[in-house]
Amino acid sequence: MIAHLNGILIEKTPTNLIVECSGVGYFVKISLNTFSRITQENGKGIKIFTNLQVKEDSQTLFGFFSIQEREMFLHLISVSGIGANTAMLMLSSLSSDEIAHAITSDDVTTIKSVKGIGLKTAQRVIIDLKSKMNKIEFSAENIFSANNTNKFDALTALSALGFDKTKSEKAINKVLTDDQTVEELIKGALKIL
Repeated sequence: MIAHLNGILIEKTPTNLIVECSGVGYFVKISLNTFSRITQENGKGIKIFTNLQVKEDSQTLFGFFSIQEREMFLHLISVSGIGANTAMLMLSSLSSDEIAHAITSDDVTTIKSVKGIGLKTAQRVIIDLKSKMNKIEFSAENIFSANNTNKFDALTALSALGFDKTKSEKAINKVLTDDQTVEELIKGALKIL
């Protein structure tokens, strides 16, 4: 399997890249989220994480800006009814952190908002992946607003102490007010947990 490419960016479009490594140009399918995060110009060095999908009639290389996005892709394609192209469409519509948060909070509406994902498929994604998502680290910028870092810090601390992320987040939300410190949030949440 090709785990990553480290080479020269030859071409970049919203759906694919061409990366040259040692004289070989690799055609890589990407999500819109990956496209928006790649700031390199053509002719510059790039590192892209990849996953190679081999079928009877094709070999397709999928590329991701981060390891977390690749991991989410692998989780999504493990769900019955979600193929590689559907997973890339999901990662184009939502970030991997938004998908993980939607799964852990049973937010069928968010997952169903992706074109081509119906109610049953959205429910299957949640059922199949919920236990796996509790192990994934969330990014503060995608789940919480920038001015709510105390909430994120409190959630991180509770997770480090071994508490379940979903239960911790619910407890923090119950005690959250505008002017609390991280310590006050943690203490309030611990009383509930």
